[in-house]
Amino acid sequence: MSEPRVTVAICTWNRSALLRPTLEEMTRLEVPPGLAWELLVVNNNCTDDTDRVIADFETRLPVRRLFEPVPGLSNARNCAVVAARGRWIVWTDDDVLVDPSWLAAYARAFDRWPEAAIFGGPISPWFPAPPPDWLTACWPRIANAYACIDYGAEAFELTERRVPFGANIAFRTDRLRAMPFDPERGVKPGSRMGGEETGVVRALLAAGDTGWWVSDARVRHYIPEERQTLDYVREWFDAYGEYLGRYDIEPPAAMIFGKPRWLVRQAVVTSVRGWWRRRLRPAPEWMDDFIAAHTARGALRGWSRRTK
Repeated sequence: MSEPRVTVAICTWNRSALLRPTLEEMTRLEVPPGLAWELLVVNNNCTDDTDRVIADFETRLPVRRLFEPVPGLSNARNCAVVAARGRWIVWTDDDVLVDPSWLAAYARAFDRWPEAAIFGGPISPWFPAPPPDWLTACWPRIANAYACIDYGAEAFELTERRVPFGANIAFRTDRLRAMPFDPERGVKPGSRMGGEETGVVRALLAAGDTGWWVSDARVRHYIPEERQTLDYVREWFDAYGEYLGRYDIEPPAAMIFGKPRWLVRQAVVTSVRGWWRRRLRPAPEWMDDFIAAHTARGALRGWSRRTK
């Protein structure tokens, strides 16, 4: 067997029931003639039947099972990076359905921009049943909380403020080995704080690498009913705020109680205003305050942890 040009990688932790349809959909990929590829599935210390699911596809996909005993998405990602044999490594998740042309779209992008280090494509929602009305009404404001993104049909060069998400992203493997994922970031037991892929993308761009949006490399991300709640949205933006507070907010001139004054004000004002609006107005009109309040609260916690 020839060496693979492309490595596809999935990290998983105790979600074998979702992993199975993800792998099943990959058996329908339209692989371009002559493209050698491999599929790595990283078992991140699973206790369910993940290994059996992987084994069930060994005759249908070019799959290799890896094991990473240390919990945490960044640790699992780094495990895959070390083992990857392809020049390019394409990431998706264990709860994603890839479009049949997904791999071919990335292969075309790699040929078009061979020196680029980063690529990414759109992620659409996959609802098992019609979502609640408030979620549909607020979707443009909260799609990021469900790892869904679409920058449009035209290719463009990525910037630090327009980056792809980890459920549909690709890197040149050598650059990823030079800039591994930070184990302090990424979902892990006890923490929903993501941002591990965003940190790598921005570091690579800052180092002079380039990246491109691949609009025809499409996937769908599973949104279970238990995540279609305000509690989930609250937790996600709180965790996102923590990421901003720890890594993204520049030290301001005005401080209060050792925290950015503007951030304290935002947390207070949007919390109070959002509380009233939720009782008087429909969902889209109070969601912005809801997001701002919980992002600010998380950012204050993240700031405190950064400055200890």
